[in-house]
Amino acid sequence: MAEQQAGPPGFSVVPGAAVHRSLAGRRAEIIDLVEDAYRLHGEGRTVNPPSYFLRFPDRPTARIIALPASVGGGVGAAGGAGADGEVRAAGGTGVDGIKWISSFPTNLGLGIPRASALLLLNDPRTGYPYACLEGSIISAVRTAASAASAARRLAEQRGTPRRIGFFGTGLIARYIHDYLSEPGWHIDEFGVYDLSAEYAASFAEQVLGPTGAPVRVHPDAESLVRSSDLIVFATTAATPHVVDPSWFDHNPLVLHVSLRDLGTDIVLRSANVVDDVEHVLKADTSVHLAEQRTGDRDFLDATLYDVLTGKYTAPADRPVVFSPFGLGVLDLVVGAHVHRLATAAGDTVPIDGFFHELDRHQSAGTS
Repeated sequence: MAEQQAGPPGFSVVPGAAVHRSLAGRRAEIIDLVEDAYRLHGEGRTVNPPSYFLRFPDRPTARIIALPASVGGGVGAAGGAGADGEVRAAGGTGVDGIKWISSFPTNLGLGIPRASALLLLNDPRTGYPYACLEGSIISAVRTAASAASAARRLAEQRGTPRRIGFFGTGLIARYIHDYLSEPGWHIDEFGVYDLSAEYAASFAEQVLGPTGAPVRVHPDAESLVRSSDLIVFATTAATPHVVDPSWFDHNPLVLHVSLRDLGTDIVLRSANVVDDVEHVLKADTSVHLAEQRTGDRDFLDATLYDVLTGKYTAPADRPVVFSPFGLGVLDLVVGAHVHRLATAAGDTVPIDGFFHELDRHQSAGTS
């Protein structure tokens, strides 16, 4: 029997630059990792409590969200699954932790991103935190990988999109575009729309321009929606603002990542795929509003787990809307993987002596 590690694990910080280096060039790997996490979640092998929203009466547009979670096994979150199929992390099995992510839309006026985040990873043997990672990149990547997985798997059922439209042009849209390039689709045209013409033009030039495909900046939302086979909603909208179902008569695939853009009539006329039913039906998301209107959940057709396991086939004669609330288990899986890669590359910042009181009695009576 192997000797157990004495004391708590070491503690290290993984700065944003190290996170970025660890994830660079690993899109296919991260998509597979996220899909494995969805399968574990669908099999009931994770713990993913409801997210907790901290809101501010004096700053109504701002919020900070806590996403605690635990992943017990079956996915290579910290260096590959062991012989028993369990996740290996920090000298133990599995990984626990929490993401703490803020959303302050007013940051855009300051010229900085809306969201900032950190991710704490805990050793499941002792409960001690062993890493603090810059979390906004991990959050963006797991969101993009989730969207790309849904797009790829649903497109396999409905046909490859040839015209991709981006409604909203921030950091998340940029990462989703990056991950949507992984399937290697031939794209006839990219479309862009943003309330800010400046942001739309910049996204078209800097993000989409290097693809070599034609890029069209749309003057209005309707034009973008009607012209796209696949539409990415990545906005900061707090309430539905796209409400005309006729815009979707061509039955596109919709990645409704920002969750609150679509009116109830659109939701109810679409096939709806979500990441987790209980999580997404809260906080006044578009599907939550649809539940409040109908009094039931019958309009929800499947989860992404159902798509991944072949239990659900999306129709071709209706719009298909993927609404992912975002699961903390995805952050943990990607974050633990990043920690392993950064540690192997010598790219972490160890904090020696971070935990000071490690003897129950030694410091008693001292000042």
